[in-house]
Amino acid sequence: MTNELLILLWSAASIGFVHTILGPDHYLPFIMVGKARNWTVKRTIGLTALCGVGHVLSSVIIGAVGILIGIQLQKLTWFEGFRGNLAAWGLIAFGLVYAIWGLRHYFKHKNPGNHSHAPGNKATPWMLFIIFLLGPCEALIPLLMYPAAHESMHAVIMVTAVFSVATVGTMLLAVWIASLGLAQVNLNKLQPLSHFLAGIIIFASGMSIQFLGL
Repeated sequence: MTNELLILLWSAASIGFVHTILGPDHYLPFIMVGKARNWTVKRTIGLTALCGVGHVLSSVIIGAVGILIGIQLQKLTWFEGFRGNLAAWGLIAFGLVYAIWGLRHYFKHKNPGNHSHAPGNKATPWMLFIIFLLGPCEALIPLLMYPAAHESMHAVIMVTAVFSVATVGTMLLAVWIASLGLAQVNLNKLQPLSHFLAGIIIFASGMSIQFLGL
């Protein structure tokens, strides 16, 4: 194993961890949706894992195809940026719609005899999955996969695997710790507004990506 490959492997682990922690979209949507819907920690972690794998796998496939057929790095970087915009606007739209529904749910819930169920119990997880499938891991292709390709395809596989484990692992750890912590906090007074608050947090996550570059 060359020194260059060792540096790339350490970089893959570091970048995977840092880009996940600094990106609130990697964990806040799952934490808030899980809390609003009273999901178990196990179910929240399951959705996080599914979305995390999709998030990483989409960039891995695009990067691998680019390397194999010789697509210029600049073109792939542009495409990943385009996907990033789609994902950010997807989070913004999803959060806004969820917040509006949550507010309606709150006022309906205040009236006796008025019952409203959480919106799209099956649709919401899939919406998050699609958004994360669109969302790229911006650093993976230009900083890790393409440099590793100068070593060997084996190096590309190793670097990609380390980055993937670091990214998904950090997502799971952040969601697990936060979900366990929230479970110990008495939020009964805020529970009627939980869907609205979840929507606002998801909306803010999308805005932070699109306009603050987080």
